[in-house]
Amino acid sequence: MNAEKVDMFMMRNADKFPQMELPHLRQRLLALDESQWSGLCDLQFKDPKIVLLISLFFGSIGADRFYLGQYELGILKIITAGGIFLWTIIDWFLIQDAAREKNADILYNYMG
Repeated sequence: MNAEKVDMFMMRNADKFPQMELPHLRQRLLALDESQWSGLCDLQFKDPKIVLLISLFFGSIGADRFYLGQYELGILKIITAGGIFLWTIIDWFLIQDAAREKNADILYNYMG
């Protein structure tokens, strides 16, 4: 794989992945063949900043967890009114990391 492509991908998307995973992700991306690389551009990653905004405004009804595909947690947040708002407040600090982990899972599942 062309290192320039990988570096460009990493520059554009580094904020969407856990910082500790970036060196490992770069190595895995360098090992991709050209056919996998073209499909990589079609992957949709969740923006941690957008997830935080959703959490701030609609977190008590679980919208942030639904957006991340964590439907069970979203339903629990609805039923408990965001854990009587305690869970909602805690998520304001944790939801961006959850989005980054989700993005890493998406990428790792794609790469196999």
